[in-house]
Amino acid sequence: MRGIYTSVNNIRTRVFAEVARLSYNYQDGDLSEMEQIPYRIIPGEISVYRNSVFLERAIVKERMRLAMGLNLRTATEHAPVSQGALECVKPESYYKPPLINIIKFACHACPDNVVKVTDACQGCLAHPCVEVCPKKAISIKDGRSVIDQEKCIKCGKCINACAYHAILRMERPCAAACGMKAISSDEYGRAEIDQEKCVSCGMCLANCPFGAIADKAQIFQTIQALRSDVPVYAAVAPAWEGQFGPRLTADKLRAAFQKLGFADIMEVAIGADLCTIEEAKDFVTEVPEKLPFMATSCCPAWSVMAKKLFPEYSKCISMALTPMVLTGRLLKKLHPGCKVAFIGPCAAKKLEAMRKSIRSDIDFVLTFEEVMGMFEAKEVDFDDLPETDTMHGASGDGRGFAVSGGVANAVVNCIKQEYPDREINVEHAEGLDNCKKLLQLAKAGKYNGYLLEGMACPGGCVAGAGTIQPINKSTQAVSHHVKESTNAHAYQSDYNEYLSALEE
Repeated sequence: MRGIYTSVNNIRTRVFAEVARLSYNYQDGDLSEMEQIPYRIIPGEISVYRNSVFLERAIVKERMRLAMGLNLRTATEHAPVSQGALECVKPESYYKPPLINIIKFACHACPDNVVKVTDACQGCLAHPCVEVCPKKAISIKDGRSVIDQEKCIKCGKCINACAYHAILRMERPCAAACGMKAISSDEYGRAEIDQEKCVSCGMCLANCPFGAIADKAQIFQTIQALRSDVPVYAAVAPAWEGQFGPRLTADKLRAAFQKLGFADIMEVAIGADLCTIEEAKDFVTEVPEKLPFMATSCCPAWSVMAKKLFPEYSKCISMALTPMVLTGRLLKKLHPGCKVAFIGPCAAKKLEAMRKSIRSDIDFVLTFEEVMGMFEAKEVDFDDLPETDTMHGASGDGRGFAVSGGVANAVVNCIKQEYPDREINVEHAEGLDNCKKLLQLAKAGKYNGYLLEGMACPGGCVAGAGTIQPINKSTQAVSHHVKESTNAHAYQSDYNEYLSALEE
């Protein structure tokens, strides 16, 4: 539902803004203001969104806790929303798994994989739905088709046979969006996430129309770092273009982040250039002599999925450090002692940053949606921002990492520079369902010698769970930014001299 500003988006943004405001104003261990926030977001005595104003405020309270990186609570726990909240103030605090959470009392317990006759049924004379049902699960009652759910095997033949399209398959939106099939039902019919299967892509979060699914955030912790004496740099992912609205252009981006308290910003597209060079080198030296194929590494949900479901091919995932990590390392090399906040579209990047081997490179991960809440909290007027030099240094190929096919295209261009006569076969997939099919075919030997690109989100990073604007609009904005780049390809990057030092 990205691109359609709904009440779910409104509540999420308001929660992020209130948590950001709370952190900017925080003094001396006092978080009592948390108790008032739900009443500001859901004022009055009559609920606008649900059948109970008390339920709506209870949901907002849990959203607040998750936005502060705290654990979710159940409806059986009776305690103030601020209880235990000081845990998020500790400098060494880092949210604990699970990253993606279901607020159970916000879940609608949607029907999951149910074939249902709608009011569009005309009670026709032919009743082909009855004739095609292999289990005789459909009968005519009072002139209308009725499905016996105990007999129905969900084959879908009746759906295809109905001339009025009066029969449909109802599927829980979060489950339908989950490429890992990690969502099932609990004893009350509410959604349940199998954390062993989940790769934190966040597609369930982005597709739940009841706003019952949320990920943990580091808004509070990031702002506390911004208020400290340690400089914090923002590493901004290539998908940023247009995410904060048309008034925040590239030449105002630096000033906007400095208004939030950041020392400066750097494009993660620079790290994408460095990643491109590494993946190109890996492919040339290892495929097909050592590995049957090589898969890109930059999407953490894709790489974790591949390693979970196809462990025998884990070595085929490029060992190159991701653009986020390379950018973080570069910033810390250029500014010793600083902290780095990755600003991007992705919930799974939070999962990646939780790895112990990466925590020293990336201190915080925020989504575009969460940062928009910070802009609201600080009341940043984009029209009043001064224009500075547009960010330079990254190539068009590096910026193209944000869209599906962009990573593979960058790697191919890099290889062609050194080996112009080498033919490189490429295949890419977007969405975890398609990514699984891609690896199944690779396992069967269909892609020997290929470079494979996988993106967990349909459309690429521009469709991440933390994005704001429509996917097509984001794709066009990134394409425009690519064309404006001073350098076209990764091997022309101004920062390539640092690569060997960052790999150590």
